[in-house]
Amino acid sequence: MDSLGRARRVLSIEIDELQRLSERLDESFAAAVTLLREAIERRGKIVVLGVGKSGHIGEKIAATLTSTGAPAVVLNSLNALHGDLGMISDGDVILTLSYSGETEELLRILPALTRFDVKKISLTGGKTSSLAKASDVVIDVAVTQEACPHNLAPTSSTTVMLAMGDALAMVLLEERGFTREDFARYHPAGQLGRSLLLKVRDIMRGGEEAAVVKTSDPVVEVLRELTKKRAGAALVVNEEGQLAGIFTHGDFARRFPTDPQIGTRLVGEVMTQSPVTIHADKLAAEVLMVLEQHRIDDLVVTDTKGNPLGVVDSQDLARLKLI
Repeated sequence: MDSLGRARRVLSIEIDELQRLSERLDESFAAAVTLLREAIERRGKIVVLGVGKSGHIGEKIAATLTSTGAPAVVLNSLNALHGDLGMISDGDVILTLSYSGETEELLRILPALTRFDVKKISLTGGKTSSLAKASDVVIDVAVTQEACPHNLAPTSSTTVMLAMGDALAMVLLEERGFTREDFARYHPAGQLGRSLLLKVRDIMRGGEEAAVVKTSDPVVEVLRELTKKRAGAALVVNEEGQLAGIFTHGDFARRFPTDPQIGTRLVGEVMTQSPVTIHADKLAAEVLMVLEQHRIDDLVVTDTKGNPLGVVDSQDLARLKLI
C-alpha cells in the first residue's frame, strides 16, 4: 500500500469511529449539556481535566467553550493538588477526559473534588472505570480501533474525544441562544468581529481625511483636492453645507474624452447628483452589500439629518480586512 492508500485507511478508520459515536449518542449527552448550561447560567465555569494527549484535546475543548461564551479553564493535573484546586468554585462543572478512565494522575484528584459542590462529567472509553463511577454523567467515547497500524498511538480515540467536545460546545451554544453578534464580541480581531462590531463611522474617511468641495468650485480645483487628500471621491456640498452630490476620479476619466474642457467647468454641473448614501451608525458589513448592489466604489456617509460626514472608499475595505 502506498502513502496515499495508508492515509485513506487512517481517515476511513476515524470516519467509521465518528459514525459509531454518532449512532450511540444517548441521554447522557443531553444530561451533560444540561449540567454545562446550568453552570453557566449561575455564573459558574467549566473546569477541564486531562493528561497527555487527552490533556491536549481538553485544551482545545476549553478554548472552544470559552470562545463561544461558556467560560472554561484547564486545570493542570500535576499542579492540582499543590494549590491549583483554588481555581475551582462551588457550582462549577468538572469535565474530565481519560480514555481508559484509570489515569493515575486524575484519580488522585477525585477525592479532593468531593470537597466542592461541583458536578462531574467524564469523556471516557471505560464505562465501568474508576473515573466513570465517580462521575455524575458519563459519555462513552470508546473506539473499536486506533488508526495507528499497531493500534497503539491515540488517533481515533482523540479524534472522537475532540468531536464530542465540539458537539457539547455547539449544542450548548444553541441552547444558550449564542448569536453571531455574541461570537463577534469574543473575536473582535477576526473578520467576523470587524464586520459585526465596526460601524460605518469607524471605517469612513471623515474630517480632514475627506475631500469636501462646493458646487461652485471648478473641476480642476476638485482634482487638486482629491490629490491632496489622496481620495478617489469628493463630497460636493452647496453653500449651506448640504450634500449636493459626489465627484470621483472615475467621473473625470469618463467625461474627459468627450469634454476636454471639463477641468474649467464647475463641479456642480458635472457631479453625480443624489449619490448613494449610508447612515454612519450602520454596521460596516452593510457597506459591502450596498457597494455591490449599486456597483459603485465610493459611498457617501451621512448623519440622521442627511448631512455628509465622510466617504467609504472600497479600496479601504481590504486594508481594514473587511473583504
